[in-house]
Amino acid sequence: MPHLSIVSPVYRAEKIIPVLVDRIRKAVAPITEDFEIVLVEDCGPDNSWQVIEQIAATDAKVIGIKLSRNFGQHYSITAGLDHAKGDWIIVMDCDLQDMPEEIPNLYAKAQEGYDVVLARRHVRKDGFFKTFFSAAFYRTLGYLTGSEQDESVANFGIYSRNAINAVISMRESIRYFPTMVKWVGFKSTKINVAHDKRLEGNSSYNFRKLFNLAIDIILANSDKPLRLFIKAGVTISFISFIVAVITIYKWLTGGISVVGYTSLVVSIWLLSGIIIAILGVVGLYVGKTFEGVKRRPLYVVEKKLNT
Repeated sequence: MPHLSIVSPVYRAEKIIPVLVDRIRKAVAPITEDFEIVLVEDCGPDNSWQVIEQIAATDAKVIGIKLSRNFGQHYSITAGLDHAKGDWIIVMDCDLQDMPEEIPNLYAKAQEGYDVVLARRHVRKDGFFKTFFSAAFYRTLGYLTGSEQDESVANFGIYSRNAINAVISMRESIRYFPTMVKWVGFKSTKINVAHDKRLEGNSSYNFRKLFNLAIDIILANSDKPLRLFIKAGVTISFISFIVAVITIYKWLTGGISVVGYTSLVVSIWLLSGIIIAILGVVGLYVGKTFEGVKRRPLYVVEKKLNT
């Protein structure tokens, strides 16, 4: 069983993979020669799998896993974790913004008695819009899930075998690796690491994907949206009661001669919109429950190399 497993989901990275593997090799060499690099190709539109095949043919330490279709980053991470055999598992993105040269620092900190050491990107090398939307995403997520979310921390980190076994035992259909790591507990800490620019291409996460990811995570980890609508409903009911009392009083005292058309239309549209929104949120919860009870596999592997 290898001492270290480095797991990296791969998507649209055919030019990056050789550099990634080479830098990982050099970074872990001072720690141990007993390691494996698990590359999970998420059925991207480029030639990433062909590059992995070429590297794996000459290096038995490179484990290649090709998914049958595009399942998404966090499902690819799950596939990599399921196949990783190391005592310690490092998870990192393939775009080299997570710098392999930081692995020795993460490992050294873990040896102080931590099961989880997360990489904190204290100076991010992302564009303005990505940084802005990322911050908005994590703050909204933290509020709606009722948990602390650190926008400077993502997937990059080192995890003990016990922590990873606990994470992979969670087979729910909605996957988000950082939240799952936080939920399982274990002794954890964070260290500051250098963050680099993407070596080639652009991030596959746009606003739409981030929004959909946030919806999935919130539905999987919190019922706060339902609680917010309950509070809104109680507040509106209270206001409506006050308005009704005032209206009845005015009618009894002769203050109202013709019932207002505007207030009636506004009330109908407002309450109808709230009701539809509540039904939509409830429908999302029901839909995600429906997806979960199907018990379909989290991912499907098409090909494997060196496993």
